Amino acid sequence: MKFVLPKSLQTQTIQLNQSAHTAADAAAALDCDVAQIAKSLIFYDVATNEPILIIASGARRVDKVKVGEYLRRKIKTASPEFVLARTGFPAGSVPPFGHLRKLPTLIDEILKNFPIVWAAAGSPTSVFSITPQNLITRTRGQVIPIC
Repeated sequence: MKFVLPKSLQTQTIQLNQSAHTAADAAAALDCDVAQIAKSLIFYDVATNEPILIIASGARRVDKVKVGEYLRRKIKTASPEFVLARTGFPAGSVPPFGHLRKLPTLIDEILKNFPIVWAAAGSPTSVFSITPQNLITRTRGQVIPIC
């Protein structure tokens, strides 16, 4: 699936000369702090098998137990096949919005500390910048402590 940025964001997709498959790769390519990378991770509700998008700072790991307690359900990390089937994008390239369908979204509270963050744009070499407030608005995500 092709990712298209809404014109109202007033930003562009940047094609990197190297992979941005991991947060560290993206930060190195962009010459920014790894914490400014907004990685879109797909988990799923064990009871319903429904996907959950968690947008985390590239410098942090998601605490599945903590997030599960917040959601009052058990969550697990989705397989690459699940990610592609539910979002239309391969794992490591998932943008924060523009999926096959709207996903419930949680956003790492630390991302609000930056003037801009960088997110994947649908391929291992494409990214775009976005303000944390626009990220929250566009995804309709809930900002929580996820780590």
